Amino acid sequence: MSHWSGSHRAFAVEQYLKCGESLVRARRAFCTHFDIRRIRDRPSTQLIWSRVQRFRQHGTMVNQTPPGPSTLAATPEHMAQVRQEIMRNPRKSIRKISASTGIKKSTVHVILKNKLNFHPYKVQIVQSLKENNYALRETFSRTMLERFRTARTLGNILFTDEAHFHIDGCVNKQNMRYWSLDNPRERHQKRLHCSKPTVWCAISALGIIGPYFFNQRETVTAEVYCRMIDEFMLPQLQLLPGYNNRTLFQQDGATPHTARVSMEKLRAIFPKKLISKYGDIPWPPRSPDLTPCDFFLWGYLKSKVYSNSPRTIQALQENIRREVAAIEPTLCSRVFANLRARLQDCIQRNGRHLDDIIFKK
Repeated sequence: MSHWSGSHRAFAVEQYLKCGESLVRARRAFCTHFDIRRIRDRPSTQLIWSRVQRFRQHGTMVNQTPPGPSTLAATPEHMAQVRQEIMRNPRKSIRKISASTGIKKSTVHVILKNKLNFHPYKVQIVQSLKENNYALRETFSRTMLERFRTARTLGNILFTDEAHFHIDGCVNKQNMRYWSLDNPRERHQKRLHCSKPTVWCAISALGIIGPYFFNQRETVTAEVYCRMIDEFMLPQLQLLPGYNNRTLFQQDGATPHTARVSMEKLRAIFPKKLISKYGDIPWPPRSPDLTPCDFFLWGYLKSKVYSNSPRTIQALQENIRREVAAIEPTLCSRVFANLRARLQDCIQRNGRHLDDIIFKK
């Protein structure tokens, strides 16, 4: 129910007492009396309990005005003060503005949102770029768009990368809540040295190769990377729909990738079609926003694989396999359409951060 009248409150408390202090029976009687049929319109037992508690504490059904001064009116003087504070420091919080101006927080919020029409935009965290990275990113974007003029040809590229998946997962306190009547003092324990599988995948517009899990007991070296290519990637590559002698291979500038033995092996498999540091098409450093593994795949998987709170490496690996297999080619195709938009935006921004991509229009 969106609104409770005095008769609603009184009847709820009365039925609670008549039904032997049973919240469930009181709610059932309430719905019958007021002819409430839809589930979404039925009051919760917690709501009825709050009305009972209010009656016991205050002896009335009327909502009590909280102590303290009422919300101040948003006068022109207050609006000018708040505007001045925001112009001086746009990152200043409502609480700090209230403390520095003496204006009630609720009034500051009303002024910012309804009077000044400001919106609390979130700061985006992006990869730090150096001055010499701009030209490299712009050149790479132009090369890719000139060489691959259609979405179909752009999709014939295998973008590859590794990522760690920690067994403890990652908790964002801003998005994590625990609903309860009492504070459960919930904690998320994170081990100092958490077990984590290292995962390799390759993604194209037609599908995904992987996942491949590196042995936890060994560091990913050039030798280990080459063994993965021979034992896993090559057999899987032959099964990938759309793979042909025009398929390109992309990798970042990690040392195991760019070691001489790794580069020789990849050049033999992808002659003149290697996108990498020292490759046929130079890969610009510090550009996770231009590779589908970073701007899509890893974030997408990490949003899925921790849903059932896996407690072992084996369970986490099984979740990763399942979620990778569930990614449809149509989704991969949309990712590569987004890649084309990112390359175009990179050119328009002269190699700088992709404002039109990370800040949606």
